[in-house]
Amino acid sequence: MSRREERVAARLLSADDAERAAKRRLPRSVYRYIEGGRQNEITSRGNTPAFQRITFRPRAGVSIPARDIRTTVLGTELAMPVVLAPVGFQRLSHPDGEVGAARAAGAAGVGVCVSAMASFPIAEIAGATAGPAWYQLYFVGDRADVEAGIAEASRAGCTALVVTMDTAAVVGRERYLRHAVVPAHIGWREAVRFWPEILAHPSWCFGFLRGGRSLNVPNVGGPDRSPMPALEAAATLPRYPTPAWADFAWIRELWDGPIVAKGILTAESARCAVDAGASAIVVSNHGGNVLDGTPPSIEVLAEIVDAVGSETEVLLDSGIRRGSDIAKALAIGARAVLVGRAYVWALAAAGEPGVARLLEILRTDLDRTLALLGCARISDLDPSYIRLPASGS
Repeated sequence: MSRREERVAARLLSADDAERAAKRRLPRSVYRYIEGGRQNEITSRGNTPAFQRITFRPRAGVSIPARDIRTTVLGTELAMPVVLAPVGFQRLSHPDGEVGAARAAGAAGVGVCVSAMASFPIAEIAGATAGPAWYQLYFVGDRADVEAGIAEASRAGCTALVVTMDTAAVVGRERYLRHAVVPAHIGWREAVRFWPEILAHPSWCFGFLRGGRSLNVPNVGGPDRSPMPALEAAATLPRYPTPAWADFAWIRELWDGPIVAKGILTAESARCAVDAGASAIVVSNHGGNVLDGTPPSIEVLAEIVDAVGSETEVLLDSGIRRGSDIAKALAIGARAVLVGRAYVWALAAAGEPGVARLLEILRTDLDRTLALLGCARISDLDPSYIRLPASGS
């Protein structure tokens, strides 16, 4: 943590500010890696505008001096209905990486979900937060690798296992094929290739090199159980069967806590998750990073809440940028939201202080939104507080 980062964090007023600050600090290739989606990037571009099409129906003439934005997710109280979404290899954004983000989450009283593709060991990230830590499970490697990941998450004190259900294939990013975007290894050849970007962003370069040149993911082992390079680990996903609903019985034998199904976009899949014993589901299009052309998560939330909302906890991610977005998701029926790119931009801009500032921005905006709606507590939010766009608009 530096005074410069604290000054940058203090100037942030929104997630958009964080993205602009991150774009100035990051090499172009790293910025593109975080910002981009898959194929035509229709889904990744559509998430945030979908929230903007939902409007509010405030209660005029209502004064509520104090609002309650606390909630309980999977039996744990959160200071606000937010969990930091699992985002891989955050050390590319900032040397603090997932550890700094976890510290900020714990200080803010919110949860954090550790990606299997994290830059730091599960135990180090989970140990950095004072709040709940979940672990996102990918089927990477063989069955023994999956079992090892679950065991390590348990030893680290993670309280929930988030099973990623929407990665039956790895879909390429077309911009990767057109531009140089994040190498699999760092060596002299890569240094020469990216030298113009490094010269233009010396502070990022020095910070990255202080943490070592490795691009490995320590929670995913190769054939010899040694950590794999991040891009190689991601490339192994299509070699192994994606998690299926029948696998929940096997996972349950290895994991005593709640199991969350992530990547749900239809009522039919939500019903399968409930039938398989999921304690919660995450309505998610993976931030536009899986199947391009899927709808914004917020647009299918009502369908899923109607189908299973009384039987399991429904969470939502993809597109959250403001506290008012959180209020809209909760009014439709979500218990909480997972925030992804917004906090990664804040991390890239100003490290741990940036994430802390972003969470404070979301908290203030959510509280202010409740005051302006005339709503005393987030548990009172319901569809009467919003107006959804007409179907097909």
